[in-house]
Amino acid sequence: MSGVVRPRTTIVRALNTVAAAFIAAVGRLDKSLSPSVTLTKLRNHNFVLSDCMFIFHALLATFWFTVMEHPGFPIKLLLPILWIIALLIPLTSQFFIPATPIFTYLLSFYSARFVPGPWRPEISVVLLPTLEYVLYGANISDILTRFTHPVLDIIAWFPYGVGHFVFPFVVAAFIWLFRSKEVLHLWGKAFGYLNVTGVLFQIVFPCSAPWYELIHGLTPANYSMKGSPGGLARIDALFHGQGYTVTFSNSPVVFGAFPSLHAACATMEALFLSHFFPQTTRYVWAYAGILYWATMYLTHHYLIDVVGGACLATAYFYLFLPDELKGAGATAPPGGLASALRNSSSVGGGGRSKYEIYDLEDPRRRRVGNGSVIHDAAEFEISETSSDDEEMDITYRSPGITPTPASVKPLLNGSAPGKGNENESRVSGQAGVGGRKSHRHTASIASLIRGDERGPEDGWSPVTSSFVAPPATAARDRSRD
Repeated sequence: MSGVVRPRTTIVRALNTVAAAFIAAVGRLDKSLSPSVTLTKLRNHNFVLSDCMFIFHALLATFWFTVMEHPGFPIKLLLPILWIIALLIPLTSQFFIPATPIFTYLLSFYSARFVPGPWRPEISVVLLPTLEYVLYGANISDILTRFTHPVLDIIAWFPYGVGHFVFPFVVAAFIWLFRSKEVLHLWGKAFGYLNVTGVLFQIVFPCSAPWYELIHGLTPANYSMKGSPGGLARIDALFHGQGYTVTFSNSPVVFGAFPSLHAACATMEALFLSHFFPQTTRYVWAYAGILYWATMYLTHHYLIDVVGGACLATAYFYLFLPDELKGAGATAPPGGLASALRNSSSVGGGGRSKYEIYDLEDPRRRRVGNGSVIHDAAEFEISETSSDDEEMDITYRSPGITPTPASVKPLLNGSAPGKGNENESRVSGQAGVGGRKSHRHTASIASLIRGDERGPEDGWSPVTSSFVAPPATAARDRSRD
């Protein structure tokens, strides 16, 4: 029973943590819809040299919109108009400005098909397999594809055909929830410029993939040739679909083997998670290693493509990583997250009683007829409080001025004749001076415990028929202390 409850409790706590982090992240957002706020920030912004990259984005976007054929004019003008609106609204600009390099990559990848033929360079078919033999002594991709199996196909398909498209969003979401906005901006910058550089290199320096060598050999290639899903065609056959065949056959960049952006993205994701979430290091690098193998097993890249993509990602990560996000700054939580997690812990299980932790029935509760549980009324009793205007400090009571407690009066009444009445009248008279009300305190428990062993030299007044002030010597010793 405990083995079933413990995983369930772990899942609930994880969900509570994510929910609390999401609420805290939403609370950190700028929810303003006024463009004037953005314009004010722009006027107050201190421009630096790195801001010139936005000029590069504007020029590159202008080029791609010029050569873009689908959608045609003037519909394609809606894209830059919507982009400008998203930049002016504070609620959306806090996401779109850091993601500008990523959107530039997507625009470049889509529009690459519209580059005029005379502008395109010659496709290299021989270079990559030749470098493979020179550097590694064999065609590693060819060796890895000689033995295939449906189980290996599934293992290779998941990171290459699913994780590559989903994992970047997962990394961005975790950074947004559990790290500062500076880390999220770094992710958009490093990941975006990595892909922009990779796709531009693939357009300027086109190379054929291993699947081309398997189908066409080393014969010259041309841009009229369709792409191929390679080993992913076995996944289509396994699931009785044509998704990957259609996607890769109509790819905008057919001859983009070098560098491998699949390997580059996996490396960047592993670097980010291992740096900002060190507890995930072994898992993310295992994922990256499997994806490296999958790119070659599915005949989409040579080993040199994988090495080139991984080196490019490593260079961009450390190029953009600022000093304040190294060391302890890498794992520093964003503002408001710690308090949100504490509140979630107290509500979602951190403040549970011992009866709930050990699955026991709380004896303070009782069930009613409809099956609901209520607390006993005794749990909510309000004890009688003193009506005195001023509480008395009972740390030390001087027996000469302290009013007689009600619990001690029976002892005084039962004392020797004359002494008890005399003491009671004396104390009552002192209490009445100044019109102060007597404070209703019970006798000090400490004074009743082993009272016969405590003497006046210790500063105690044993309960007897009358109160006796401490000796003068003891009082002088206490004053000197």
